[in-house]
Amino acid sequence: MSMSDSPALCGPARLSFALALALTSSCLVQANAQAQSQVPVQQADKPLVVHIAHGGPLSGPIAALGKDEENGVRMAIEELNARKLQLGGRPVQWKLEAGDDAGDPGQAAALAQRFCDKKVAAVVGHLQSGTTLPAAKIYNDCGIPNITPAATNPAITEAGYEDSFRVIANDQAMVEALLDYAVKRQGVKRVAIIDDRTAYGQGIVKLFEAAAAERDVQIVDKQYTSDKATQFAPILTAIKGRKPDAIFFGGLDAQAGPILRQMSQLAMNQTKFLGGDAQCSERLPVMADKAPALKNVVCAMSGSPLANMPGGPAWRQKYDQRFPGQYQVYSPYAYDATMVLAQAMLRADSAKAEAFLPQLRQTHHQGVTGMIAFDSQGELQNPRVTLFGYDSGERRELLVSGQ
Repeated sequence: MSMSDSPALCGPARLSFALALALTSSCLVQANAQAQSQVPVQQADKPLVVHIAHGGPLSGPIAALGKDEENGVRMAIEELNARKLQLGGRPVQWKLEAGDDAGDPGQAAALAQRFCDKKVAAVVGHLQSGTTLPAAKIYNDCGIPNITPAATNPAITEAGYEDSFRVIANDQAMVEALLDYAVKRQGVKRVAIIDDRTAYGQGIVKLFEAAAAERDVQIVDKQYTSDKATQFAPILTAIKGRKPDAIFFGGLDAQAGPILRQMSQLAMNQTKFLGGDAQCSERLPVMADKAPALKNVVCAMSGSPLANMPGGPAWRQKYDQRFPGQYQVYSPYAYDATMVLAQAMLRADSAKAEAFLPQLRQTHHQGVTGMIAFDSQGELQNPRVTLFGYDSGERRELLVSGQ
């Protein structure tokens, strides 16, 4: 077929080459203009899907804590979707991208990379300091804002990542409140330490040792275990021989429970047992089998009891209706973290990190857990710390400090 025989894109089948070319160009311009006029209408009707991820331990010994945290994120996302919000002039659909880090730093790093590859808008997590530290570096490398609702090691924000935040008091605040109580109200002067060697345990133990030195508290022994251990009789026997007033445990409730049971078996029921938020759960009495040593536990936790939080009772009622029997500790913090991220996006009218990150830094939000505002490092301003005891067989508030 010769060029003079080729059909034009619109118009008669046989035209001169010049006229065919002119008509073809005109048709293309006209079609392109029509397509451009239709795109905004089509986009305005199509929901903008925004993925907020959660990373935490959904398997392993502290899976209940991770699932509770995920539940908080899920509740927030369901409420956001019920509000029929918009971003950039389009209806927005919020979706949870859930992932299991199994409480393992290596798996947390791999999960963080998967979140990066999926280009999620933001991350709520992780639960432990040992998983949050490697994950935060990966999020920083790929530019994903992230808020931990539970990890308390100061190193998380000291790393200087501009996109990492925390909605809970760090270990420094908790350790100082705990030691002040132990020294001034319980007369503690001699302490033995058990370190579970996780990033959380090592971090809080280091802070405890520094705070103890400032208060002339003597460290009489230091023992090591792991976050997988179940037998503690040998290290407890060694500690008993040093006659401490108290044991400070840097670890989780999953190990604190068996330690308390075995302390009672060794007739160590008069020794105080101090710890941070990771052992300060409502389930500790069950895990300790309500051993006599339980009555000597004092632990520090960020925030205040849910019953005393702004809107806490009403929120707990909704949580229990949605997730019966699953409440642990961190779900209200995860809920608040999700809401803070969403509100930063709404103020920026964008789910792109470069747009909403400046708004995130300027957060001033009254959440379920309290007032949330961040300092220049991403730490919670004016964090509240609550001390708890278990002398009644259940967790009860002893003292609230801060705010």
